[in-house]
Amino acid sequence: MTLPVTPPYAEGEGPATLDARSVSAWFGTHKVLDRVSLTMPAGQVTALIGPSGCGKSTFLRTLNRMHEMIPGAAMGGEVLLDGDDIYAVGRRLTEARRHIGMVFQKPNPFPAMSIYDNVLAGLKLTGKRATRDEKDQLVEECLSRASLWKEVRDRLRQPGGALSGGQQQRLCIARSLAIRPRVLLMDEPCSALDPTSTRHVEETIRELASEVTVVIVTHNMQQAARVSQNTAFFLAAQGTPGGIVEHGPTEAMFGAPQDSRTADYVNGRFG
Repeated sequence: MTLPVTPPYAEGEGPATLDARSVSAWFGTHKVLDRVSLTMPAGQVTALIGPSGCGKSTFLRTLNRMHEMIPGAAMGGEVLLDGDDIYAVGRRLTEARRHIGMVFQKPNPFPAMSIYDNVLAGLKLTGKRATRDEKDQLVEECLSRASLWKEVRDRLRQPGGALSGGQQQRLCIARSLAIRPRVLLMDEPCSALDPTSTRHVEETIRELASEVTVVIVTHNMQQAARVSQNTAFFLAAQGTPGGIVEHGPTEAMFGAPQDSRTADYVNGRFG
């Protein structure tokens, strides 16, 4: 259920296309990504798959300028949000983060903060002001979009840290949605969850896809097949930086991959 939202939140921008062009990444002198190019279409889910250590999560962090927060890290290339380079001179970090949200592998709600205040936490960082009615409306809308409202609507003032792991992850999704991102990045969001919680998060991802562009890193091939429309397969040969072997529609990537390495990976022969 999506509730009507009044300004200042109804920005009307909608999901955006994210276009990575020749993205390379380093940790110190160690190059971990080499000239990765990938278009992630607006309003669709793109899955990033591949073995551990091939650069998927690093690539994901370059997409909203989190990589540069790591001491000694460096990045080359361009990341375009509907044609505008988020790394362009003069572009503020906070602007990129407002448009491109992030959900991490381990749920990270503010444990002592209430469920209600967790959802609204991002508003303070972006400097947005709201009346009490607007806040109430936003909390209900974002928790509904994250498929959590019915489970927590009678305990909004209880600590977010008291929720189950799966509920905490959906709370983090709701918190990310509250600042109206155009893209939502998800780094293995279900890896620490039980099957039931995983199903809830996957349902949330599918429901959100028409409203926000989703890019998800996952080691679960079945999950990638279930939730995404597009898939990119990353691989790093021993001693070399990671890159994309093949990318395309998910159905083709799993059903008729063009590269034998892709076929071997999606069929469980390695990784």
